[in-house]
Amino acid sequence: MAAVADATAPVATLRRKVSRPMVVAAIVLVWLVLFAALRGRQTLTLAAADLTGLHRWLNDVNDSIGANRNSNPVFLYFFNEIRLVIDNLVTFVQSLISQPTDGRPVPQIGWLGVVGITGYVSWAVGNWRVALLAVAGFTFFGLQGLWQESMDTLALTLSAVLVALLIGIPLGVWAGLSDRVNRIMTPFLDFMQTMPTFVYLAPLTLIFLIGGASAVITTVIYAAPPAIRITAYAIRSVPETTVEAADSLGATRAQQLVKVLLPMSKRTVVVGVNQTIMAALAMVTIAALIDAPGLGKTVVQALQSLDVGTAFNAGLAIVVMAIVLDRVTTAAAVRTETRRTDGRFLTWRRPLLGAGGVAAAVLVYLSHTYVWAAEFPGDGTVGSHIASAADTASTWLQDHLYGLTNALRDAVTNGLLNPFQTLLTDSPWWLVGAVLVALGAVLGGWRAGVTAAVCVGLLVGTGLWSDSMTTLASTVVATILTMLAGVVFGVWMGRSPLADRLIRPTLDAAQVMPPFVYLVPFLALFGATRFTAIIAGVVYAAPVAIKIIADGVRNVSESTVEAATSAGCNTWQIITKVQLPMARGALTLATNQGLIYVLSMVVLGGLVGAGALGYDVVAGFSQGELYGKGLAAGLAIVLLGVMFDRITQAAARRTRA
Repeated sequence: MAAVADATAPVATLRRKVSRPMVVAAIVLVWLVLFAALRGRQTLTLAAADLTGLHRWLNDVNDSIGANRNSNPVFLYFFNEIRLVIDNLVTFVQSLISQPTDGRPVPQIGWLGVVGITGYVSWAVGNWRVALLAVAGFTFFGLQGLWQESMDTLALTLSAVLVALLIGIPLGVWAGLSDRVNRIMTPFLDFMQTMPTFVYLAPLTLIFLIGGASAVITTVIYAAPPAIRITAYAIRSVPETTVEAADSLGATRAQQLVKVLLPMSKRTVVVGVNQTIMAALAMVTIAALIDAPGLGKTVVQALQSLDVGTAFNAGLAIVVMAIVLDRVTTAAAVRTETRRTDGRFLTWRRPLLGAGGVAAAVLVYLSHTYVWAAEFPGDGTVGSHIASAADTASTWLQDHLYGLTNALRDAVTNGLLNPFQTLLTDSPWWLVGAVLVALGAVLGGWRAGVTAAVCVGLLVGTGLWSDSMTTLASTVVATILTMLAGVVFGVWMGRSPLADRLIRPTLDAAQVMPPFVYLVPFLALFGATRFTAIIAGVVYAAPVAIKIIADGVRNVSESTVEAATSAGCNTWQIITKVQLPMARGALTLATNQGLIYVLSMVVLGGLVGAGALGYDVVAGFSQGELYGKGLAAGLAIVLLGVMFDRITQAAARRTRA
């Protein structure tokens, strides 16, 4: 036994000396050496107009489905019926607030009625300040000349949220009551929330065609997971003693749910509703790529024509709608836990026939009856002025900051992006695949390595290896920049309560914004380039990374920091030797979330010159012969997302362990 111990001692010592960073460095070094020897060989490059056998087969599948859509029983009695139900719902909501029906020149409820209902509902679930914000926001849509587009977006969002909640809340309750159901649902919810919004569009248009109904169905699939997950969490968070007390009083399972679990979970469930609405609004705007009406369509058309002013005006309307919907639902959640002076909780109940209700009813009647109260007055001069000012500002920035913006763009592009992209795209595909598998195994363990191997194999099968590597390069570069910003601001917020109070509200507001909005200002600054998508991805992903790192730094024990201070460490040493190493779990989690957010934005960058997989997806929607290639690009995006997520999640678990 002593001899065995003596023999294994050097191995154990060697393992302690060889850390994971050293192994990663060795893998990269071997990669660079082999790249120098094998550059340009077996790169699997595919021209923009070329198709593989898989792409042609997917085109044939699309053609076959289109030819048999009205005769195949699966479509005739299932998918077509779903589409018909959703289409009727969307048409009904649009006829109420957006589009004329039954020979009317205006919708059933005109702008004055919509503003009145919005103000009343905001007051009923929140307070007068929220109501004032909502009324001002909706009035602003009309002043922008975007009332019709805003109401189309609102109609699609409301339709999708209604269906998502009808599905999500019951499933969430079921998952909250059953451990088995929760275990089954969790992997699917993780997968759905990991995927960039882009990837939902192509496969669903194959089944449900393009248009408002498909946009709502896509949005439901994307927006339902937050409702399910948060509702399940809310049910599980109810104290067991409360449930046991109800059980001891003879309450049935149904009575426990209705009288105990749901009332005590109301605040958290409303938070889930808030997240569902925000997710729905983000997807509805992106669904403009499949011909969904509304503000997103205006933004897409403006981005494609590089019309910064129009894109900014419509993007501002999306921002205002997001803020209004977020504040209303947030106020509703806060109201459920606000105590009155007598100790009782406030509820949402307001007199339905009070002054506010009567005023809203009168405004609805006027807008239904009179054209002047149905059509928003004016010609949208405010929106014209906003667009003109945005164009002027864009021109000024490009003229006066040309040197600075070009220097920044060229520094990142030439110094970081181009070399890394060349390394990925000019290396033999099998070498890059081996490196990805090896890094997955080293950072996340053997399961992550197996996942990476499967994803690499399927990426090769999509026929879009080179485009996938281009997207991978942009994503990694943007993630590096995101983490740099996350560490700087996260450490500052984690160490300074004042900085946290000042910065966190801005980060919270930034996370409310749909991703489309971030492309507009950077298009004005940097033009249609890959760097535009990268910098937009950094700004989109930085808030979540900053907050995670800030919380990780703040959770480092104060006694540990005090001990380091008493040992003579300066601020820099405390940060680099104590707080960041002890917060490495938060750093890994921030990397995971940053990668997912960045990937979503980099893919959207296909609209502003980023090319690669994002361009393939967009081209698939606009050019019928490239539909199969666009569908394969969506699959490639999924594979990249899965690989990123599994490796970084596994690395986070190993770090915490």
